[in-house]
Amino acid sequence: MDEIKKIPFKVIDLNDPFFDTLKDSYKDFENWFQKKINENAIAYILENNGIQGFLYLKFENEEDTSITPIFEAEKRLKVGTFKVNPHGTRLGERFIKLIFDKMLQERINISYVTIFNKHDALIELLKKYGYLYWGIKSTKDGKEEVYVKNITYFNNNIELDYPCLNLEKKKKFLLAIWPKYHTELFPDSKLYTEKTHIIRDFSHTNSIEKIYLSAAYSLSNYNSGDIIVIYRTGDIGKKAEYSAVATSICTLKEVKHLTSFKNFQEFYDYCKKGSVFSTKELDEFWRLKKYPYVIKMLYNVALNKRIIRKDLIEEIGISREARIVTYELSDEEFKKILEFGGANESLIIN
Repeated sequence: MDEIKKIPFKVIDLNDPFFDTLKDSYKDFENWFQKKINENAIAYILENNGIQGFLYLKFENEEDTSITPIFEAEKRLKVGTFKVNPHGTRLGERFIKLIFDKMLQERINISYVTIFNKHDALIELLKKYGYLYWGIKSTKDGKEEVYVKNITYFNNNIELDYPCLNLEKKKKFLLAIWPKYHTELFPDSKLYTEKTHIIRDFSHTNSIEKIYLSAAYSLSNYNSGDIIVIYRTGDIGKKAEYSAVATSICTLKEVKHLTSFKNFQEFYDYCKKGSVFSTKELDEFWRLKKYPYVIKMLYNVALNKRIIRKDLIEEIGISREARIVTYELSDEEFKKILEFGGANESLIIN
């Protein structure tokens, strides 16, 4: 299983059974598809024994009177076609994150989806991450509901505001992640040196919510909404100065201690979807209590430029003596990480 790819419409097999439900729902779907071929349009797809996920995005800036209430003329990202085959791997979340990444990259504040209300699971997922009901779009195939995401709206809720960060009165800290787990958990933060790493269609890879275990007792000092900078520790046999890297920004959802779970089954049920660890590893962690802090976080964004430990020390100001498991950052240090890492300013809620 390779990562989601940008593919021209002209090389996508319209006869793939994946498209059957779209053909049934939209009478003009095949003509629309041919139009996209003629326009040399591209789509994002994930394949594994046929297409499993498909996303088409379109940039707009004109008035749209086919929607009630109408859209005024402004820059928007239209989610033109979005479908995944449900198979228990949270693939829909992976595509939603891709939409938000594209909004940040292109500096577009608004995206919208038109969708028939029978797709209730997808609608609930969109609403979870801040899409709000706008109105109705009438088509020859029926009435579709319209949902809009505006990343400039502030809800004081880390999921509704996702992927943006509210820094006011929030602590910021580095969190160490072992290399063998890092890219499996944070696929968009893959290093340039990991060219052979294959990103697979797993729940912990696709999910926006991530779960990790740590022994750092200082985690009990942090609260929901605090900001995490993911720090991939150095590779064995290589100097940490160059192989330990800050890669990503996350938002802490909660920290739980192993003692808060009644039994292993409750702990396992909590961890299984967003955790990179195998059942065997989770069982061992439960028995040995070596890593008692369970961190649940939202994966907001990968830094455009990964920051090696050498630069964290010399450019950001982190102590050379620091052994990073968790490491609290000052506001100034965090600001420097965002700047040095090339994070888009639209990521920050003002």
